[in-house]
Amino acid sequence: MMLSPTLARLAMLPLCALLSLSTAHAYPLDGYAETGIARVEGSRLAAEGIIKGPKQPPGAMLSTEQVDLRLLDYPDMKLPAPDPEFTAQVTRLLGGNASRYGISVLDLSDLTHPRYAEHRGDYTQNVGSVGKIIVALGLFQALADTWPNTNGRYNILKNTIVTADEFSISDHHKLRIFNVADSKLTRSVMKVGLQANLWQYLDWMLSVSSNAAAAMVQREAMLMRKFGQDYPPSDAERIAYFKDTPRKQLQADFKATFYEPLTRNGFDLNEIRQGSFFTRTGKKKVPGAGNSYASSRTLMQYVLRMEQGKLVDEWSSRQIKRLLYMTERRIRYAYAPVLRDAAVYFKSGSLYSCVKEEGFKCGKYKGNKRNYMNSVAIIEDPAGENRLFYISTLISNVLRKNSANDHAAMAAQIHKLIQRAHPQPATAAAN
Repeated sequence: MMLSPTLARLAMLPLCALLSLSTAHAYPLDGYAETGIARVEGSRLAAEGIIKGPKQPPGAMLSTEQVDLRLLDYPDMKLPAPDPEFTAQVTRLLGGNASRYGISVLDLSDLTHPRYAEHRGDYTQNVGSVGKIIVALGLFQALADTWPNTNGRYNILKNTIVTADEFSISDHHKLRIFNVADSKLTRSVMKVGLQANLWQYLDWMLSVSSNAAAAMVQREAMLMRKFGQDYPPSDAERIAYFKDTPRKQLQADFKATFYEPLTRNGFDLNEIRQGSFFTRTGKKKVPGAGNSYASSRTLMQYVLRMEQGKLVDEWSSRQIKRLLYMTERRIRYAYAPVLRDAAVYFKSGSLYSCVKEEGFKCGKYKGNKRNYMNSVAIIEDPAGENRLFYISTLISNVLRKNSANDHAAMAAQIHKLIQRAHPQPATAAAN
């Protein structure tokens, strides 16, 4: 890939460096009392030096109250027409592999003059784990439809205990499981029988991108849609539903749970959808409903509507944003060291595969048959001040390159573009 010199140097960083920058975790660190997400309590105690553990970067230290929607006063904002100069600047970062990218950048640092850059914004591909934000939308739509009062939704998220069953098989992502009683932290893949509240399963799905947790959230969203205010059903009712319901009906229920919320929230199913469960057992139990894909433009529209409070409703949009707050290990796009002081709201996803090729060694995120890498990021910099505020969505399929490194390098260069467009005032810089 032909990159600028700075971008090229960042792209040469080894994957081990990429993975070791930070171990932080989605949802704000003061959120345990409200949500019951035990993992964030462990991270809070480590950040305060009460127990041993990794420290948080400055951008990960916002309180729950500070993590809020930024465009509630702009409900009519649409994506602007692409700005030719801004688009040219962003496209130049892609070098000779521009045809392998779809990228959208919305600069909201000056809300009176938003700027939008787009290159191949309608290009679609399987976005891997980024599709978990669609699962989140499906669950929050089912919640709102069943419990219009937000107190009822809080009660379901915090007090519904979910037990991992065969739907969770299988996944390699390790969860951070913190025992509040004895301040003990363990890291383990999800095992059948693991119990946690629904909010924690959402967190595991988005913070460490657990496929097992995603499948369990998908299961619960379908059950919520099926049983309504009788949710959660008994174990016998749950088992009977998935065992005895005709497969065509299960497929229709899947569509009602995950396709219908997209169309109700203004999306075109020809441009974005999650077509199946995230685990092989989930796929066996519930027939898929088609391919999964998205484009950088539709992902941008998702984030824009979230910031406006238009994903389901304001309460749901706010909860989804808080679940995306980057307090898990910063990887891929979010790795870029220049973002250390920034609040980052992030989801990424990858799919790669290889065929035998003389002189080429296949590796993680470095496929020669396909090498999909997808990133969605909201940047507020510095965290809490939000002098710079922008959204970046990109999807790529650059073969034989470490796409995780490439996305981190791209993040650094995009950030510099935004900084140059909004120079810090001299008085502030002097201080």
